[in-house]
Amino acid sequence: YKVRPLHKAGAGLLAEHLPVCMYRLPNLHRCPSSAESPPPQVGRREPQAEADPSLQALESRQEEILKRLYELKSAVDGLSKMIQTPDADFDVTNVIRTDECSLTTNGADLDLMLGKDYGALKDIVINANPSLPPLSLLVLHSLLCERYKILSAVHTHSSVRSVPENLLKCFGEQTKKQPRHEYQLGFTLIWKDVPKPQMKFSIQTMCPIEGEGNIARFLFSLFGQKYNAVTSTLIDSWVDTAILQLKGGSSKEKGAVLRSMNAALGKTSWLVGNELTVADIVAWCALQQTGSANAAPANVQKWMKSCENLAPFSSVMKLLK
Repeated sequence: YKVRPLHKAGAGLLAEHLPVCMYRLPNLHRCPSSAESPPPQVGRREPQAEADPSLQALESRQEEILKRLYELKSAVDGLSKMIQTPDADFDVTNVIRTDECSLTTNGADLDLMLGKDYGALKDIVINANPSLPPLSLLVLHSLLCERYKILSAVHTHSSVRSVPENLLKCFGEQTKKQPRHEYQLGFTLIWKDVPKPQMKFSIQTMCPIEGEGNIARFLFSLFGQKYNAVTSTLIDSWVDTAILQLKGGSSKEKGAVLRSMNAALGKTSWLVGNELTVADIVAWCALQQTGSANAAPANVQKWMKSCENLAPFSSVMKLLK
């Protein structure tokens, strides 16, 4: 095809007048003050004087739609965390939810520890076997409810034929629900036939954390407490001792652990220092589950009563009856 030349022989360049836009639109940023108002210039935004009512109505409608989309996204994200995992075939007839306490004091940065996802509730999902319930995780759940506003849920997986009623209600009775986005943290417990407890808080991107002691360490870190290297090592040592020797060891190993605990509790009120740590929680629960509490030395007996005076421990004791 032929293209018209841009110049003529012996003449200068032709001035081509091209349009600057496809079509013109009236300026919505202000109402014309008079009929003599000059037409709006393309590419220039004039000062806002009086908003058009139709534009205000459009903005209000958009905000309402965005709000509804936000709530729907929160609900769908909560469902997707269960649908996109092998735990999806739980029995939805055994769902019990409960609203817990509001935030009372500052804790850890949940966005930093669990990841930031706009419009989605951060949900910790734990699989546990009802034949050996992880009591320490239930104690930690109660302690977390004193610090965060938690949406708790209990489900029954299809691999489990029946679950005792007290375990189905381990988070309390069902109460009035609030929208998911009003909570700070989700805590979902699924009773499932697994060899050891498993935990995830990002279903799509992480491998499960396995073992009651490891999960307890992570949940306790949500309180935001910081320890030096020596204290952290002592806490980890007591947690491993409670899981591997108090719960899984021989009678000789259990006796040695009780003697070590008695010596440590003769110097301090708690196993590590003068404050409650995850070591106390895991060790107390291990003694309760193994039936070694009655044979414990004097300092250990006193320490156990100090634990049981706290509400989270006393509520878990009801599950043992």
